[in-house]
Parts: sequence; structure tokens; C-alpha cells
Amino acid sequence: MVDLKGQYNDIKDVVNPSIQEVIETTAFVNGPQVHKFQSNLEQYLGVKHVIPCANGTDALQIAMMGLGLKPGDEVITVDFTFAATVEVIALLQLTPVLVDVNEDDFNINIEALKNAITPKTRAIVPVHLFGQCANMEAVMEIAEAHNLFVIEDNAQAIGANYTYSNGKKVKAGTIGNVGATSFFPSKNLGCYGDGGAIFTNDDALAHTIRGIVNHGMYERYHHDVVGVNSRLDSIQAAVLNAKLPHLDNYNKSRQASARKYNKAFKGIASIVTPKVSNNCSEICDTCDCHVFHQYTLRVKGIDRDALVKHLQANDIPCGVYYPIPLHKQKAYSDARYNEADFGVTNQLVKDVISLPMHTELEDDQIEFITSTIIKFING
Repeated sequence: MVDLKGQYNDIKDVVNPSIQEVIETTAFVNGPQVHKFQSNLEQYLGVKHVIPCANGTDALQIAMMGLGLKPGDEVITVDFTFAATVEVIALLQLTPVLVDVNEDDFNINIEALKNAITPKTRAIVPVHLFGQCANMEAVMEIAEAHNLFVIEDNAQAIGANYTYSNGKKVKAGTIGNVGATSFFPSKNLGCYGDGGAIFTNDDALAHTIRGIVNHGMYERYHHDVVGVNSRLDSIQAAVLNAKLPHLDNYNKSRQASARKYNKAFKGIASIVTPKVSNNCSEICDTCDCHVFHQYTLRVKGIDRDALVKHLQANDIPCGVYYPIPLHKQKAYSDARYNEADFGVTNQLVKDVISLPMHTELEDDQIEFITSTIIKFING
């Protein structure tokens, strides 16, 4: 699904000496490379504060801790996403409220969001799934009307732009009160282990979060807030510093591959290619609102699971993200949920399939993948 070795080979002349520098200086935790990456990412995103941390799940949890959410507070998020999004809500003894997504872009359904708000609602967590933003203009209007916090789960959309209806563009993850991302190796900007970061333009919130990530300390052995141990290590920061200047080109490469996939599947009724939303009509050469962390198809009228087996038999990797809705997961099932409220998600888990998507995809690979799928469909 990803070619991390190929990507490494292209940048190893920068990565290797950066890692060696960390080893030689022995500044393994919170060293100069971490501070450099923090500053570089702030400039790239156009955000006042980036707080690096140990992983993307921690980033979400710490963001919620920083906002002062209390046990019993309701937090609305989507049913169709990875479990980490709801996991941290449960860990903090908040009340997760799951809602359905849009059929075309897989992001939070605005009407479902509106209908889920109660007097106990305190926050919304839109997930920018597969590489493009949710409808943040609408989300922010709802949040402001109901005095709610917005925490952007930006684990899959680093580098994507959100375009407002007036044409203004901002980076994904910088719109709400706080954003969280992951640098897991397979992400568009991935390190060589675990890593994450939190973004905000709120000075006071940034100060609180900086304490939380480091055991609640601003001064050594003075614990001013309840914190956790979640710091980005210097070797991972060194890798990210080497990769960050390439991120836009990495994303353009993914977009180019998506266009080639779309062209190959054009006119095939049983395949629904990804829709680019956010005031974009197509994946054009200048499109910057979908960065294709995943290239996810929907199949209609064919056996998705049989297609998965067919691809595997031809040594073509693929993924099903996600096979089980969160509301049906044993850990998060709840009598509050009504199956009728999750019609789209319940169908998507039967239909979706993600194809290889990374910066090193070559034309012959895409041709082999698409032709294999088309042959399966045509029998």
C-alpha cells in the first residue's frame, strides 16, 4: 500500500546525517531537531502554535484535555473512521456521540451533526477522512451558534487546503479551536516510528497543552496541570524535518496517481471513484484540497470481498477502511444508537476498497492494478 523504502532512498542523503547528528549530540528527547521541526511546521501551516507529541492518538486526547472537557460531556464525531477518534473520548470518560457521514466524500454529515446536538454537547470532532477536509465552514457555524469546541482530526489530511466559499484558503487542521495529526510512517508526512502534533492559534490553549504533554510541567518538578508523557523524540523530528520540504510534492504525486486511477475507471458503472468536495469540481493540476492519504473506491453490484481476494491473488495490496462501523464495535456499542441513523456508514463498510497510494507509484503499476480490477468486473 505504501513504498517507504523507495521514498527513503530519495532522501537518505538528508535523513541519515540528521539522524547521526541526534545520536552524536545525544539530545534524544526534546532536542534541537524537535524545536526546529515545530518552527518549520508552524510556518508551513500558517498557525501560531505547533506542539509535537508522541503519536496522533495522544494528540487528540491532549487536545481534549487542554480544552477542559469533563466526564459526561458529549463529543460528536463520525461513525466511519478509525477507532482512535472515539477511543480518546471514552478514555477521558466523555460521552461519544456518533453520527453518519456523506456518501460521496465520507466526511461528517452536517444535518446529522445538527440533529445530534443536545444541552450536554461540548465539542465536535470532524475527521478529514482519506485526505480532504470536512465541510468546516458549516461545522464552524454550528459550533459558534451552540458555543461548542471544534477539534479537527487531521491525521489523514496534512498539507490539504480548505477553501472557503469566498475563495480564502487555509491549511487543514488550523480552522477549529485545535487540530491534531499523526506522523505514523504511512501518513503523507510520516516519520520512522510514532509521532504526532497539535495545532492551535489560541495562545492560552497552547500554553496549557505544552504543560500537558510534559507531565504537567512548565518548570522541572513543578506540576501545574495534570499531564501525560507524550513527547516527540528527536530522531523522529529529524526525519520529519527532512521530509517536510517535500510534502507538497508528495501530495502532488498522490494527486497525479489519483487522476490516473480515475481515468482508467471512467465510465465503469460498478466503480464510484473518489469525489473531491470543498468547492473543487475535479482533481485538476492545481487542486490542493484532497491529498489522497487513501484512494478509496466504492463498488456497486459486485462482491467487494471477492475483489479483495482477487487482488491479493495477483499480489496487489489493498485495504478496507473500515470494515466495521464504530457503533457496532464491542467497545463502543451503546443502546442509544439507532441503526436507521447510520444508513450511509452501514453501506460504505460493504462497498469501500482502498488501492495502493503513495509517492512512488509508477504508471505501469497503476495500469496493472486497474486492468486487474476491470478484468475481474468484466468476468
